[in-house]
Amino acid sequence: MRAIAVALVVLFHAEIPGFGGGYVGVDVFFVISGFLISTHLLSELHERGHIRYGAFYARRVRRLLPAALTVIVATVAAAACWVSPLQFGYVVKDAIAATFYVPNVLFAYRATDYLADKTPSLFMHYWSLGVEEQFYLLWPALLVGLFGLFKLRSRRVAAIGAVVAASFALCVWLTGFSQPNAFFILFARIWEFGVGGLVALILLTRGRVFGDRVGAVAGWAGLAAIVGSGVLFSTATEYPGDAVAVPVIGTALLIAAGPVRWGPAALLSLRPLTWIGDISYSLYLVHWPLLVLPVAATGYMHSSPMWLRAAIVAACVPLAWLLYRYVEQPGQHVTWLNAARPRRTLAATAGVMAAVCAVVLTVAVVQNPMLDAGRPAAHTQLSLKPAGTPYVPSNLNPRLSASESAQPVIYANHCHRDEWATDPAGCTVGSNPQAPLVVLFGDSHAAHWYPALSALADQGLIRLDNRTKSHCPSAHIHIATYPRCAEWRENVLDSLAAAKPALILLGAWGSSYLLNDADPTAHWRKALTDTISELPAQSRVAVLADTP
Repeated sequence: MRAIAVALVVLFHAEIPGFGGGYVGVDVFFVISGFLISTHLLSELHERGHIRYGAFYARRVRRLLPAALTVIVATVAAAACWVSPLQFGYVVKDAIAATFYVPNVLFAYRATDYLADKTPSLFMHYWSLGVEEQFYLLWPALLVGLFGLFKLRSRRVAAIGAVVAASFALCVWLTGFSQPNAFFILFARIWEFGVGGLVALILLTRGRVFGDRVGAVAGWAGLAAIVGSGVLFSTATEYPGDAVAVPVIGTALLIAAGPVRWGPAALLSLRPLTWIGDISYSLYLVHWPLLVLPVAATGYMHSSPMWLRAAIVAACVPLAWLLYRYVEQPGQHVTWLNAARPRRTLAATAGVMAAVCAVVLTVAVVQNPMLDAGRPAAHTQLSLKPAGTPYVPSNLNPRLSASESAQPVIYANHCHRDEWATDPAGCTVGSNPQAPLVVLFGDSHAAHWYPALSALADQGLIRLDNRTKSHCPSAHIHIATYPRCAEWRENVLDSLAAAKPALILLGAWGSSYLLNDADPTAHWRKALTDTISELPAQSRVAVLADTP
């Protein structure tokens, strides 16, 4: 199963045609992890009456950290050589988050779209490791609590089932309310591990879930659900939502079926698949930075051609074996750590994680380059055609080193609305009551025009009413995972009908919102026309081209 799961993920990330839903491989891993960890913990609870937390976490550390930290250091070193200095700060932040297994929280905070991010982090794939480690922190205590409260097996199953149901409901609700949180946050994902835990509890108490014939059917149905979702789903699927139940239930069926006659176990036990399964963790770690680094080296301006992506996938397999053979496996069998008390293992882990952070920060300091040529550019007269320089001038304002923090005032004065806002209120700039009212309406790309327009308002030439919201176009584009956008847009349109401005400026990221559409240009034109038709008839309307 691990081989199927990691193959789906790698082929999806490599954009190999036919695997548009390969991201479901991560959900397969979640169910497998929930099953294996729950089997171990439940067995220990049955035999000892308690869980040895220190020993449990020490085993997890030896299993996961050596390879994960090695890839972090190697990726940062490669990024220092090939990634733009302007992007390297993000690499460092993401590397530190990955080291402490919280990148999923960081990506949720950034409202990252895992399925359609145009500038993906080199450590994007560590999100699932963060979710898994956070599950390891929570699940043992949860099982101990449930076993303390309920003595009957049926009630324990019902209690875990209640946790699964609550988390699944949260997952479905959050997908429509805030998709990044549904995708990255543990509480919307823990039900997937819980499904594996339910299978473990039932198998430990009953021995089997299905008979041979039913088990064979269930096993093949489960495998079909996994592979089918990996092939039929796409980046346009509302995910995780309720769609994630397909690969999760499929994985549970496949595990519960067991190695029955005529089932898929014989196929999954073929040596090539078990070998890929053995190196699946290392393969998962190495494939993503190798696929993203060539793109990041171009400043995310150019995607890799198919032949290069296919070659990288092929190269990942021997590299993953090397990582497995010389880092992952030895890390699990370090003699002094295996013989040491769990406390010593955990203390050593904390020291190693701190050392990795120190290495990452040292690379950041050493790599810090000069971001200008040390000489200014001459001031020239204004002209329609821009006068460039073959170098970065020292009198560039703002300086490149401050480009990330030098955001327009619109982000500080709350004139620009964030993803959560639905009320139409923006802000009005300009004190001349006789000046014509101009409305700026659109997403953050429309907000690019705020500084220039607010300068006109300060001069008394216009009154500016800013109505912009992150990731939300003024055109009638349905974004399934962002219902607050449609609600905000309708509220703004209603308020404009009452305001009757002299001029309405529409700006947006354009048809980039429709990259998965068969005809994005036509769809965008219709969506924009629909919005214009709802604007006040007496208002003039201008559509601003996206900033090049």
